[in-house]
Amino acid sequence: MRAQSSAIDRTGIAVSTTAEPPAAASSPSPAPGDRRAGTLQAALGVTAFSLTFPATAWGLEGFGPWSLVTVRCVLAAVVAGGCLLALRIPRPARRHLAGLAVVAAGVVLGFPLLTTLALRTSTTAHAAVVVGLLPLTTALFSALRTGARPSRTFWLAACGGAAAVIAFTVWQSGGALTGADAYLFGALLICAAGYTEGGRLARVMPGWQVIGWALVLCLPLSVPGALLALSYEPVRLTAHSVTGLLWVAVGSQFAGLVVWYRGMASIGIPKASQLQLAQPLLTLVWSVLLLGERLTPAAPLTAAAVLVCIALTQRARG
Repeated sequence: MRAQSSAIDRTGIAVSTTAEPPAAASSPSPAPGDRRAGTLQAALGVTAFSLTFPATAWGLEGFGPWSLVTVRCVLAAVVAGGCLLALRIPRPARRHLAGLAVVAAGVVLGFPLLTTLALRTSTTAHAAVVVGLLPLTTALFSALRTGARPSRTFWLAACGGAAAVIAFTVWQSGGALTGADAYLFGALLICAAGYTEGGRLARVMPGWQVIGWALVLCLPLSVPGALLALSYEPVRLTAHSVTGLLWVAVGSQFAGLVVWYRGMASIGIPKASQLQLAQPLLTLVWSVLLLGERLTPAAPLTAAAVLVCIALTQRARG
């Protein structure tokens, strides 16, 4: 039975229907080769995510915010649905639908929409620093979801990271939070919920199926939403706008989440979260190279402070 389960996990084509033992979550560590493969997959996911904000900025050059978000969802769902149909994947069990709905609301619709609305008036560098709290927020949601009790060090580091980000956003906006910051903080909360639920589901079904079914579940909303948005918002097709749309749809929305969930299921949420600590700094680099933005000294310093605080939370939780 163990050999059968391993073959299924490697192919990602089907999910074992046998009941998992209660101690499955604490099973022995994977082999070194599996750990390396899982780490590589999670790192590829982080790299894909780090390009999301610059690609969104490019997409906004030719699409309205609502058009960009809904069209990216439709395109990603077409790719995901095609994979599910081609491999004849059975529909998910009814008990998993609520969790998939949370993933869809948080990762497929909520986070892309709120961050896209924020990037209309915010720079990608500013957004990257604020969203640098996502690994920490996800850890908090995960602790609440699983009933874990983090240590005092964890809470002190969490509060320190939050204080650094809030101070940065208030200073950048001249003493008060802006509408873009409200969108970004809302995106943190809803995406953390989606990541947490997705990580839980990735333990019982292949990670690519988690995001695949979440995308398909959104089609009844994304298709009419795309048609309505395109009828109201002007579209200007340019090399930047088309490239940005394709990347956020296929690279970030589907392929990035596929390798991210697979890596997270392989090496565990804590280790995957540590890899995601590099995401804000990578986004800062892309914002300079691809968008020509100029960083204020506060942006990398705040990002570094957040990374230190989140690293402390990971050590405390370990």
